[in-house]
Amino acid sequence: MINRFIYGVDLLSRTVGHAFSWCLVILTLGTTYEVFVRYVLNAPTSWAFDFSYLMYGAMFFMAGAYTLSRGAHVRADMFYRLWQPRTQAKVELVLYVVAFFPGVLALVISGWNYGYTSMKILESSVNSPAGVPIWPLKMLIPFGAGLLALQGFAEVLRCIQCMRDNEWPTRLHDVEELEKQILEEHARKAAQEAAQGAAT
Repeated sequence: MINRFIYGVDLLSRTVGHAFSWCLVILTLGTTYEVFVRYVLNAPTSWAFDFSYLMYGAMFFMAGAYTLSRGAHVRADMFYRLWQPRTQAKVELVLYVVAFFPGVLALVISGWNYGYTSMKILESSVNSPAGVPIWPLKMLIPFGAGLLALQGFAEVLRCIQCMRDNEWPTRLHDVEELEKQILEEHARKAAQEAAQGAAT
């Protein structure tokens, strides 16, 4: 039951993270267009700046839970990586309760007030004459923070399982960095060669 919940939350975070990762493609296309019209046609747009921070902001707000589900947030692990998994889980559990949840829940509450107020007045950007609406971006703050809180709860359950088993539960498989794949392939080949050498 706990594993199914963790898997479901991981899957939700991954789905939302993958969906909002398309903001990067849209941002790249928009920026390329702006560079072309500005420097080749000498006709810059009035919306490019607003467009860029809307796309980047949306991706930033909505990818936090996905990043947490992958264990990819920045951490100072010079000591952490030397500990037993059970010790790691105990420290993480304390940090989630003391630091993570108070901050994220404050972000949900204040983000909702901030975003709702912006939506009520249909706030638009003052950075350009185009009047690009920015209230949708501000409304993403509480939703992104809520998803982050849900993923944090799944991570707490991971900590509890690790404290019981002294082994971290596996994470949902997803895209891996090429460097990691190369290192794993190299380790596999080295293990096969060692096994063949021992057999002969």
